[in-house]
Amino acid sequence: MGRRTGWWRGRMVLAGAAALLSVAAPLGQVTTATAAEAPPPYRFAVGAERIEGATKTTDAVRLTPGTYYRSTIRDNGKLYYGLRLDEGSSASGAYVSATAVPKPGTKVVYSDGIKVSLQDPDGHRCFSGDAGVARFGPTESPRPITAWASRRAGPGAYTCKGAGTYSVLVERTSGPGTSLDDWELELRYVSEPALEKTAATAAPQVWDSASPQVLEGSARTREGGASFSGARSLEQGVWKDGIQAGQTLFYRVPVDWGQQMDATVELGPASGDGYLGNALVMSLHNPVRALVDDADTGYDGSRKQTALEPLPPVAYENRFAVDDQVGGMRFAGWYYLVVHLAAEMSDKFGDGPFELTLRVRVRGTAGEAPAYSGAAVPRDAFEVTTEDRDAAASGSAATGGDGGDGGDGGDGGSSGENNAMRAVAVGGIGTGCALVLGLAMWTVVARRRAGAETAEGAVPVPGGGASRTYGRSRAR
Repeated sequence: MGRRTGWWRGRMVLAGAAALLSVAAPLGQVTTATAAEAPPPYRFAVGAERIEGATKTTDAVRLTPGTYYRSTIRDNGKLYYGLRLDEGSSASGAYVSATAVPKPGTKVVYSDGIKVSLQDPDGHRCFSGDAGVARFGPTESPRPITAWASRRAGPGAYTCKGAGTYSVLVERTSGPGTSLDDWELELRYVSEPALEKTAATAAPQVWDSASPQVLEGSARTREGGASFSGARSLEQGVWKDGIQAGQTLFYRVPVDWGQQMDATVELGPASGDGYLGNALVMSLHNPVRALVDDADTGYDGSRKQTALEPLPPVAYENRFAVDDQVGGMRFAGWYYLVVHLAAEMSDKFGDGPFELTLRVRVRGTAGEAPAYSGAAVPRDAFEVTTEDRDAAASGSAATGGDGGDGGDGGDGGSSGENNAMRAVAVGGIGTGCALVLGLAMWTVVARRRAGAETAEGAVPVPGGGASRTYGRSRAR
């Protein structure tokens, strides 16, 4: 009876260990998949300084060019931040951007958004047109949105040309039915020096506005980043990635003086039912994060694509154009492609990830930069360096002085591949733990059984071990 009891206990222990082993790997995969299903809405710049916006101009915290800041804005809130500008800056540029980040699951409507404007020491609002407004638009999907303002440069009787303390006003607009959660803000101030000599004050009238042929070739894998400062670098070519419902991916492309940029984004097929009128949105932002152009497409489960309108070559004089698309192409540097997939995709086609293909083309030969009288802050903000081209070739993310989020760089595997590797790693750890636990349980039971059998007259194995039983042989 003692032998039968020991054998039965051994079988029970092995069954428990087997159950643990069968569960361990899936647990690791489920944990990884759960984490993958909830990508961060935005990864703020490393070292960003936390500040509070003021409700009146006299209490505003002064921003320093080249520094990243984090703040928070409430529903229908108005916040002030300060800038110190000298008189010479009237011929140069002072650019302030604000990226608003709602929490995942926040309810937003078409008209919800933020507005950024600049005021001179006398309270006059500097001209910015519609460029200072960013809205969620027809997707009505919560995502990072960016608005910007600048002190307009050029001849004529413009206000905002004198020296003094200027005010940056960030306003949040909310419509009925919107969630009242606070939104996080990332602020950035970039300073552009004046020119050594007076240049043309009219935008170029003639440029190649024909749509280029679709860029062909084998797609290379490159994962998008989770913010401007962590954007993945791209050079001309065809790139593939994966995107989940509600996710926003950031890429950056170096575009030099005299060059034109074209971009197309394509969403691959998926199983599901129905149609979503505004599923995928791609926007292009210039080196100061100002919106240049955007494009979107609906989705019915079949392959869909959308492209940016033809854009002019980068030229200093573009800033004098009435068209914001032309005016946005005013300096060389990193141009950002931001791709968002509507959260509502999950209701009709699942959470993803969905196949994403980007086709990026940079046309033209790099020309000479305008003769600036000083250096931009941050330095190299308005030029394309050898290091920038190397980064685009290797696929590194913005890091270090650019406030990056510490991307791993290089041509990585797709999101699914990396998630799979993490699942294997977690599953392996879980399997190992289960095995150790099972062996420990088996050892305890075996020792107890050995003591019981010896008391019942069982013959012990020489050396003090347990008797020859099924359990001992199975433990080997």
